[in-house]
Amino acid sequence: MPQRFNRRLRAATLTVATGLTLAGLSVTGSGALAAPGGAAGDGPPSTPVPISTPDGVVSAYVLNATHANPGQTRLLERAVERSGGVVVQTWPQIGVVVAHSDRAAFRADVRAAAGKVLESVGATRTVPVTEGTPDGVQAPWGPGKGQVRKQAAADQGDDTGSEATVAVAPDPREAEQWDMQMIKADQAHAITDGSRDVLVGVLDSGIDPDHPDLDDNIDVASSVNCSDAGRPDTSATGWHPTTSDHGTHVAGTIAAERNGEGIVGVAPNVRMASVKVVNDDGFIYPEYAVCGFVWAGQHGMDVTNNSYYVDPFMFYCEDQPDQYAAKEAVRRAVDWSTDQGVVHAAAAGNASYDLANKTTDTTSPDDGTTVNRVINNACQDIPTELDGVVTVSSLQRFPAGTMENRLSGFSNRGLGVIDVAAPGSAILSTVVKDNGYGLKNGTSMASPHVAGVLALMRSVHPDWTPEQTVAKLREQADDHPCGTTTAGAPCVGTPEENSYYGEGVVDALDAVS
Repeated sequence: MPQRFNRRLRAATLTVATGLTLAGLSVTGSGALAAPGGAAGDGPPSTPVPISTPDGVVSAYVLNATHANPGQTRLLERAVERSGGVVVQTWPQIGVVVAHSDRAAFRADVRAAAGKVLESVGATRTVPVTEGTPDGVQAPWGPGKGQVRKQAAADQGDDTGSEATVAVAPDPREAEQWDMQMIKADQAHAITDGSRDVLVGVLDSGIDPDHPDLDDNIDVASSVNCSDAGRPDTSATGWHPTTSDHGTHVAGTIAAERNGEGIVGVAPNVRMASVKVVNDDGFIYPEYAVCGFVWAGQHGMDVTNNSYYVDPFMFYCEDQPDQYAAKEAVRRAVDWSTDQGVVHAAAAGNASYDLANKTTDTTSPDDGTTVNRVINNACQDIPTELDGVVTVSSLQRFPAGTMENRLSGFSNRGLGVIDVAAPGSAILSTVVKDNGYGLKNGTSMASPHVAGVLALMRSVHPDWTPEQTVAKLREQADDHPCGTTTAGAPCVGTPEENSYYGEGVVDALDAVS
């Protein structure tokens, strides 16, 4: 979202949680081993991006076992310890271990120590660990606090994908929510506002606990902070927003209460859990996302919204060992939570990129020094391009003042990649400042509309599987022809399915009828 969040916290702005840049390009400790995945048939090999992990600097890693079971993860834990690392978090249900180490040779050493039990290992960021090793983990290097990077300032503009907030008076604004009219949520509310039995996980920067339009719909017991190195932090305030109101804005679109003030969400009667996956510097690292998805599956959530991309790479390429391991860990977490009954919506991204025809990436890694790299179609934007995740593009009102629409200028697109489209430009929703309301732009704002519709569907059809729910969502979407095209971003396909709208504009009324 950002240009940090823009591309990562995909919606509102491209700024809150995306990653920053890349940090060293030294091959020392880069773990340059052959990755399990490749680019065969998908284009040329991707440009290598070695991640430097020098001695004396605490780096973060994910390890994936060859099989997901407690026995193998225990063996990986022992291998971590024998290789000079510490175990931060273990997820035996998906065979993933999160570790920290200050040894340059950790990847090679742990591979030798684990043997056939280890499927892959990779560094999850290109900079040192900034949040420190969590309390309760005995690390020989101490708290390991590293350099703190400031969140980049959001770009401002009417339709640039920036996350800038435009303050508006905190008066009842439902009549001004053109986005709800466009997806027929206002008509759906005549049938149902959603069920209190439905729980939506908002994987984001936290939800304002005091906002009058949100407080009664927050499930505190199911909320968590996953940005503490990927280890669940269940402290009373850990899931609160600190440096960003992105998650608060997203939450309002999903389920702002019908209470006679402010605005109304797509599913105003469902509950939400604040699953904080964005650290104070605005990054969402792979271990944070893994924690969020597994937590959602463990706590019986019905839907998750994911308005971000996982840092530090906009696209994770399977022919690069570090990127492969990180992507594999996130993929396992998404698949496992889906098996538990969770359905996922995710923002397509704000880079005006054709996700079906990938060639280059000039923005990654975003937590250090970026590299102009060649990529291929096997490189994926995660989590939005993972199997089973609903990929959402953004629409703007055009002409202004009507219910007509076109693809937002910042929105990613892609034939066979985009599932559905939803409003994402100039969206009015809740913000932290003064417990008020503001406008944001981005695919980050489009995705929560779809998460809200999915919540309505789960309210009416609690017995549907995630696969059935996604199939119906796509089937019920209103077909839309390509319409006006953007320079350099041609639309391809038919009215029934094309690169801008996917299967069409999401339809809340059909979802509950």
